[in-house]
Amino acid sequence: MSAILKQRVRYKPYLDKLKTAQECIPYFKNGQYLGWSGFTGVGAPKVIPDALAQHVEDNNLQGKFGFNLFVGASAGPEESRWATHDMILRRAPHQVGKPIAAAINDGRTQFFDKHLSMFPQDLTYGYYTRDKENDLLDITIIEATAITDDGSIVPGPAVGGSPEMISVSDKIIIEVNTRTPSFEGLHDIDMPINPPNRPPLPYTSVDQKSGVTSIKVDPSRVLAIVESTKADVVPPNTPSDEMSKAIANHLIEFFEDEVRAGRLPRNLHPLQSGIGNIANAVIEGLADSSFKNLTVWTEVLQDSFLDFFENGALDYATATSVRLTEAGFEKFFKNWDLFSKKLCLRSQVTSNAPEIIRRLGVIAMNTPVEVDIYAHANSTNVSGSKMLHGIGGSGDFLRNAKLSIMHTPSARPSKTDKTGISCIVPFASHVDQTEHDLDIVVTDQGLADLRGLSPKERAKVIIDKCAHPDYKPILLDYLERAEFYAKKRKTLHEPHILKDAFKMHLNHEYHGTMKIDNWDKVF
Repeated sequence: MSAILKQRVRYKPYLDKLKTAQECIPYFKNGQYLGWSGFTGVGAPKVIPDALAQHVEDNNLQGKFGFNLFVGASAGPEESRWATHDMILRRAPHQVGKPIAAAINDGRTQFFDKHLSMFPQDLTYGYYTRDKENDLLDITIIEATAITDDGSIVPGPAVGGSPEMISVSDKIIIEVNTRTPSFEGLHDIDMPINPPNRPPLPYTSVDQKSGVTSIKVDPSRVLAIVESTKADVVPPNTPSDEMSKAIANHLIEFFEDEVRAGRLPRNLHPLQSGIGNIANAVIEGLADSSFKNLTVWTEVLQDSFLDFFENGALDYATATSVRLTEAGFEKFFKNWDLFSKKLCLRSQVTSNAPEIIRRLGVIAMNTPVEVDIYAHANSTNVSGSKMLHGIGGSGDFLRNAKLSIMHTPSARPSKTDKTGISCIVPFASHVDQTEHDLDIVVTDQGLADLRGLSPKERAKVIIDKCAHPDYKPILLDYLERAEFYAKKRKTLHEPHILKDAFKMHLNHEYHGTMKIDNWDKVF
């Protein structure tokens, strides 16, 4: 027992339950329902998942020792290791990583994709454990950075769905991470209360707090505490390139126009941004722009937000996770007094709450796989059926934001063609966000303002402003053919030729590029 563990665990009866990760292995049985803390690769348990994976490797239990796994969003490299050994029977509601995506697409893991604001509350309704005898998760493994005097858990860089998982778990194991500094004081956590007695979440500004700073837990349900000295591992951020910077510039110009028109104040509205190089470029662009006194209401903060804080342009940010690289965490802890005063970590049901997003007038910015000419967006399934990573929180924000923005490259490379995949297509091969949800589509080519436009008007603007030059004539040709076809059938509201709607996708599947040269081609 390390000295720092004794210091961090202020509820001393827990120290009598101190075990190694290996000593916890007998608690786990094939087919159990498990909860993990964490959100987007940080704040997840590490030593027990690794010990279980090692147990499978050492005893050749691949495919024989698996679990129904629930995490607030994606987990870290431990999840990939589990997926490699077929240890994940079922998974929800979001995942990231090639091994877990491969397991889902191979049919080895059953995955259900759920809006992140809805998943934790549906867990407390018993929706996902309804076939179990006791209607509970068997074990939830929670990473803590401290334990309070009454045994409550102080999370680390992510809150996610931990409060709800703890509330519906039969047993709990706490990993106390003594490598990560204590995050005590940084959280504002709304504990789960189910309808019809649920009070309204009272937040009317991003810096308002009304929850608690730690997660209450019944000590009698705690099986063990385990010391962890493993840091969160977040891959390096993809640097901004000319494409992502062009998208950022189009967006900033649009915001400036909205301010001049009086539709936005000079400090805009609270911002939400996804993760990835485009999201980073947008935040970097805003940090370098003339906008000041900005605020953020989002689900995940990346390294680029730290510079945003430092230059004084960002006043306050709230999220459910700070997903930082090693260098980002080092900078974060070195400047704790600065950053901790400007940041709050909340439960994901609060960070992604539709009513709060709408109340605050959030500006939502997310990246899809593709957008079609009528503004349906696909965020999850490549070519309609290949699971990428799940919808995450984009639907929570885009359905309810004051401005719902999708940003994407106009084209991506295929294996044989540097612009072989158009991100603007005739018909989205899978729809996560409908045409009714999107206000703005922006690519490196330009920005399409869709507010108040009919489907046919949207199609012309999206093709003109957002499509790659290689695909503009192809898409216009499809639209003109569809309008001619629909006019004869009096179906002109949203013209489509169903036999041709996915031919660009099929051309890519068979010929390595979406640049179809003949609409009469049969595949």
